[in-house]
Amino acid sequence: MTTPVTVAGKVFLIFYGLLGCAATILFFNLFLERIITLLAVVMKAIRLRRMRNSGLLPPGISQDFAVSALPGWKPSVYYVMLILGLSAIVISCCASAMYTPVEGWAYLDSLYFCFVTFSTIGFGDFVSSQGAAYDYQALYRLANFLFILLGVCCIYSLFNVISIVIKQVLNWILGKVCCQRCNKPNVFLGRRNAIRPGSRIRCGHAARSNDSDGPGGDSDTEGRRLSGEMISMRDLAASNKVSLALMQKQLSETANGYPRTVCGSRQNGFSGGVGALGIMNNRLAETSN
Repeated sequence: MTTPVTVAGKVFLIFYGLLGCAATILFFNLFLERIITLLAVVMKAIRLRRMRNSGLLPPGISQDFAVSALPGWKPSVYYVMLILGLSAIVISCCASAMYTPVEGWAYLDSLYFCFVTFSTIGFGDFVSSQGAAYDYQALYRLANFLFILLGVCCIYSLFNVISIVIKQVLNWILGKVCCQRCNKPNVFLGRRNAIRPGSRIRCGHAARSNDSDGPGGDSDTEGRRLSGEMISMRDLAASNKVSLALMQKQLSETANGYPRTVCGSRQNGFSGGVGALGIMNNRLAETSN
């Protein structure tokens, strides 16, 4: 394990790490952008071929016109997650097949090393290319570098797509919970001014005066009620639902940094985001044009 020992080496590592890590994140984001573009082009071509085979498009139509026939189409987030997951599995299996005979590890230990390394967890219990000598050492180190680079890129992209799916699931759960709360038939906001279906809310002064008037005190002759004093349960639930939707929208825009929406960017589960998520969603929106 190579680590800095001197003070000058540690100080150099701090400043070099700032630039190196920033450049590495930029490289991963660019890789994610290119891989999403490639997946969008390939999946759109497959979709056009299926449309031709099913007779939805005439056989003599040009490719440009066929592409323009899908103005708002973009690949589903689940298809992208499946393709990235399969790519990560294939790279891990191929890398494990190389590490097992060269490093002398068991195949499952090699798979474990691939996931820990590709996900940048890096426990350090298994480290490749640390032996004194290898057969074809230069070729092995080159293959080790390429496998780690491709594996980290695929796992990084996969994590970003999985985070979008997790966001979808959480939004769905919150939507279900909020809808159930808004649609409850009996809601009591207090003991004095309880709201029931068909009941009405009065201001405190009018309620006290009506209570003192007896059975006939509920007439409209006192002139103390305003037009906005009374509200039904259905109107209250509707107003609460609208305000809750506006609050959720404001919170989402604040968290996402007011993302831009291009060509219905919320289709197929993609929405705005920051960092790598923003790059992915913007690229998906642009490639769908």
